Amino acid sequence: MDLYDFDVTAADGTPVALSRYRGDVVLVVNTASKCGFTPQFAGLEELWQQYRDRGLVVLGFPCNQFASQDPGSNEEIVEFCQVNYGVTFPMMAKVDVNGKDAAPLFRWLTQQAPGFLGSKRIKWNFTKFLVGRDGQVSARYGPNEAPDAIAADIEALLATAAA
Repeated sequence: MDLYDFDVTAADGTPVALSRYRGDVVLVVNTASKCGFTPQFAGLEELWQQYRDRGLVVLGFPCNQFASQDPGSNEEIVEFCQVNYGVTFPMMAKVDVNGKDAAPLFRWLTQQAPGFLGSKRIKWNFTKFLVGRDGQVSARYGPNEAPDAIAADIEALLATAAA
């Protein structure tokens, strides 16, 4: 199983087969609009702008599971991200990342890259999963890891040949 086996829903409600990103490096992030880490949207957009022509895709997945920090509709969330942080990378529909209703993609991501002490749960907003061109999880980063701090890991994966 790999990233390309999953289908998700874009913020506008259209289905997205992640197989469309086959051969790209993908950064999957659970996001929130009213969180102390929300300014990371700017850094995620910078990564997208800097590396997208080399094969990086940033995918934002809003989540309201942590202190109800993303209560808006998908449309409101997208507008907030665009107006306040200039976000142009793909935003998906709101998902759960933990629990019985967790999106299958996030169940798989947390199985492939457990957190601290092997935890399968996502602890907070802006947890990031970096997926290589082969569709496999390369690394997991906690919310405290700023987007620019993972640029070297992204560059290393971009330097590998497409699968």
